[in-house]
Amino acid sequence: MQVTAVSVWVVDVPQKPPIAPYRSHLRSSSATTSGIVRIETDAGLTGWGEYNLNFMPDLSARQAEQSAAWLIGRNPLDIAGFHRDCPLDTRLKSGLELALWDIAGHAAGQPVAVLLGGILRPQIELAACMGIHSYAESKEIAALYVEQGFTTLKTKAGSDMQEDLEMARGIRDGAGDKLKLRIDPNRAYSPEQAAVFARRLEEYDLQYLEQPIPAEPLADARWLRGQSKTPIALNESVTDPHSVWEILHELAAEFILPDTHIAGGILPCVKIGHVCEAAGVPCIMHCGHDLGPKTAAMLHVAAALPAYSLANDSTYYGLVEDVITEPFQIRHGRIAVPTTPGLGITGDLKLLQKYARDC
Repeated sequence: MQVTAVSVWVVDVPQKPPIAPYRSHLRSSSATTSGIVRIETDAGLTGWGEYNLNFMPDLSARQAEQSAAWLIGRNPLDIAGFHRDCPLDTRLKSGLELALWDIAGHAAGQPVAVLLGGILRPQIELAACMGIHSYAESKEIAALYVEQGFTTLKTKAGSDMQEDLEMARGIRDGAGDKLKLRIDPNRAYSPEQAAVFARRLEEYDLQYLEQPIPAEPLADARWLRGQSKTPIALNESVTDPHSVWEILHELAAEFILPDTHIAGGILPCVKIGHVCEAAGVPCIMHCGHDLGPKTAAMLHVAAALPAYSLANDSTYYGLVEDVITEPFQIRHGRIAVPTTPGLGITGDLKLLQKYARDC
């Protein structure tokens, strides 16, 4: 079997409340931007993938398509060879790799999760997400998420420490202990500031504080772990399986958050899961405001890998519309793992054209 064609769309899909507006200390947005990939083969099999492009306006679908032509003529089932040889940037590479797994599943007549080892979890729990909000808004949104059946909430932070603390108080006042709480300042604080912040957050009983400090050096994260009872998770420090080995060796985190568009696809996230399983450290799939194909990849990885045992980040419920023919249904904060071959999704050409950016 050989790849015969690669197509790429860059799409902007609006988001709706309570996701929109989604404010971090870096920027605000009310839409998600993704590259959607379709790979065709001479065997008549087609695969779909996705890579995150939020806040990257200069990237072109046409240029990505031209670069991805490198894949034409290769065996789509040789995913290890793809990782060995691929010269493309990690984001585009990850989108192509998802589509290759989709093709592999169709070729085998099995869901990707089965190819990864089997479906340990037929339902994947989601962590609801929230941008930075006031005390009153946070209280209201947290109560809404409890009503919708979510059990975990992750919120952005980092513009102002007192604002962050008021937000945490609002979440607890709105939801009590019905939501496990994760706070993500996206590297906003120095180690010393983060130590103060972590201690002040102890009363709010966080599941973890995610990447409050710069990604390097890891020694700072290890130091921070000893400064309070608040657990520390790392995301921006997680770039590939080797980076996770270094984090674990340094004892720099209690939780690891990989993402396909940073690690390079499904296979690196699987390897990260194996490393963390051996170390007894939980993994959580990170969300980059994902559409259907990338959400599907999260579901299959989380279904098959023992280390992905906690609720995985998701903003999927905040999309105005998805670009797949059969959008996922969220019930009580969970999505059922697809049981049809491949990733279990198909791109909707009309919706892709509707939301395509002219680039």
